[in-house]
Amino acid sequence: LMKTHEKAFTDIKNYYNDITLNNLSLINTLKEQVEESKKKYEHMEKDRAEVMAENKRLLEPLREAKEQVDLLKKQLANYEKDKETLRMTKARLKVTEEEQRALKWEHEVLEQRFEKTQDERDDLYRKFVKAIHEVQQKSNFKNLLLEKKLGALADTLEKKEAQLNEVLSASNLDPTALTVVTRKLEDVLDSKNSAIKDLQYELARVCKAHNDLLRTYEAKLTQFGIPTEELGFKPLESTVGGQALGQGPAGLVSAPS
Repeated sequence: LMKTHEKAFTDIKNYYNDITLNNLSLINTLKEQVEESKKKYEHMEKDRAEVMAENKRLLEPLREAKEQVDLLKKQLANYEKDKETLRMTKARLKVTEEEQRALKWEHEVLEQRFEKTQDERDDLYRKFVKAIHEVQQKSNFKNLLLEKKLGALADTLEKKEAQLNEVLSASNLDPTALTVVTRKLEDVLDSKNSAIKDLQYELARVCKAHNDLLRTYEAKLTQFGIPTEELGFKPLESTVGGQALGQGPAGLVSAPS
């Protein structure tokens, strides 16, 4: 029985020794695991701290990056808007260039027409001046002849009247004969006066025709923008016996009374 008890005790002792050894081994293993876990935790804490520090360090660049993104988004929106504006501006520029080409062509046409009109105006002015010179020369010559004829007739009339008065004063004609002679002389004087009046009327008609032509050309000069002062001609004025000739309304020349 003792041997049995000793054997059982030894078995139990060995069992507990094994358990103790196993527990010690487990404890050592757990201690190692704890130590390893502690090291891992400390390493992870260190990593976490580094990550947090890195995150903190990246917060400002992240904010700046977000602001930059917002700015770029706005710039992109403005770019699209500016792009549309540029497209519309190019379209308007194309239309404007076409209008400019049309206006340039029209300007060239108008300039050619203006130059042609200027040439026509200058040619008309030269012809006009030449015609005025010719008309004035002819009118002056004709007026001179008419005035000479009038002067000669007036002188002849005065001489005839003076001779008549001398004859009548010197003669001893009876009243009846004197009356006959006087009537014949009066008829001659009336004929001469009529001739003088006809010449006066012709002189007035020539002056009037010249002045009418001058006014017509002055109107044309005004129409073409040429000052009438450049013409250098004045209306003809002729006075015979104190009566102004050639000054009546256009187209009207009254016979002298």
